[in-house]
Amino acid sequence: MLISEGHKHMAEVGLMRFSAREVAKRIGYSIGTLYNVFGTYDHFIAAVNTRTFEHWADEVRSALAECKGDRIQCLVENYFSFARTHRNLWRAIYEHHVPDDFVMPDEQHMQRGELTEAVVQEVANALPPEKADMAPRLARSLIATVHGHCTFDLGGSFSLMGLDGAVEMALERVQESLRVAGGGAQISVAAELT
Repeated sequence: MLISEGHKHMAEVGLMRFSAREVAKRIGYSIGTLYNVFGTYDHFIAAVNTRTFEHWADEVRSALAECKGDRIQCLVENYFSFARTHRNLWRAIYEHHVPDDFVMPDEQHMQRGELTEAVVQEVANALPPEKADMAPRLARSLIATVHGHCTFDLGGSFSLMGLDGAVEMALERVQESLRVAGGGAQISVAAELT
């Protein structure tokens, strides 16, 4: 109940205005009860953000199930779609800075890893079989590339630079990286978008 209500509150107000006290109040608990369950504010926020990862992984699986063309393109488009549709939840993942001694529960690591694993699998499929072992590292780098483009898009930086087409630019960078890594079959999509 606390995570569900926390997730709803995060979607409404974002991390900067998030209040654990408000979440507890909404479900009739004391703030002390919330801290008895989660231990710290950071652990509560991590649990709420893990719920976002679960929802995002579900959306990625749905997008891939419905994808009729280039699955890498579907992943890139889904990244932007999720961020644009769930802006406060998406930002909270990256705005939450945990202390150096923070220890994420193993279950949450596994839940969060499902999203990355879906991307790793698609990157592996886009590479020649002899290069599939590159997929985990390459996938994480490609996620960072798409994230950067998405951050600039949502923050207005691309607009200030007079640029549009953030999704297409991100996809071009991803496709270039896959080509360099040996996955040349996927490259034509970026050209078709321009």
